[in-house]
Amino acid sequence: MPDDVKRVHDDLIGCDQCPRLRKYCERITFVKRRAYRDQVYWGKPVPSFGDPHARLLIIGLAPAAHGGNRTGRIFTGDRSGDFLFRALHRAGFANQSESRYRGDGLKLKDAYITAALHCAPPQNKPARIELDRCRSYLVRELRLLTRLQAVMVLGKIAFDEYLKTAIRMGWITQRRGLQFRHGARYVLEQSEAGPWPRLFASYHPSQQNTQTGRLTTAMFDKVFIAIRNELSSRT
Repeated sequence: MPDDVKRVHDDLIGCDQCPRLRKYCERITFVKRRAYRDQVYWGKPVPSFGDPHARLLIIGLAPAAHGGNRTGRIFTGDRSGDFLFRALHRAGFANQSESRYRGDGLKLKDAYITAALHCAPPQNKPARIELDRCRSYLVRELRLLTRLQAVMVLGKIAFDEYLKTAIRMGWITQRRGLQFRHGARYVLEQSEAGPWPRLFASYHPSQQNTQTGRLTTAMFDKVFIAIRNELSSRT
């Protein structure tokens, strides 16, 4: 891992800007889910992971209380992650179709996963100020991921946070016409420093979405096919 990316991860793990989130995540390490009562929970802000030379960036909402907050890796050890990693494997971005714990052999190829928030929020509902505080880490990562050609956002919160970050970085001046919907694909404004990565939107692979059929395997795969086509066209 390049030193600059590792520095972002180290800073993130030590972050204590949001007392409510820190208190909640630390409490969960003691009030464990019965199935994991013999495990040691991570309990700290959860860093991003993946290929630092990736062309695809995936942005989720936040670690799950008994998923990433337990394992120390985003989307690892929960049902949302199961759905995501199977899709990543089918699309050729992951070497295996499941992720249970850090050090389980999972490697991402040409993909990097981050989140709008790096601490598990109570009831999966982050406060506005908490998202605002965490945005600086996404800014730093986007500046370091210099080969990006596509950004996939999972859910409306991730979509909104990415656009706020793009405005902050000067990639776009406003979000007029950019509305969240599953399967949406947008070309952001270009400048002398562009072109910027194409934006792809998907429903979040939460249990609520996948078990109700709001997000199906075929729907999810279709977004990844569009991303693969985009990357192939820009090779």
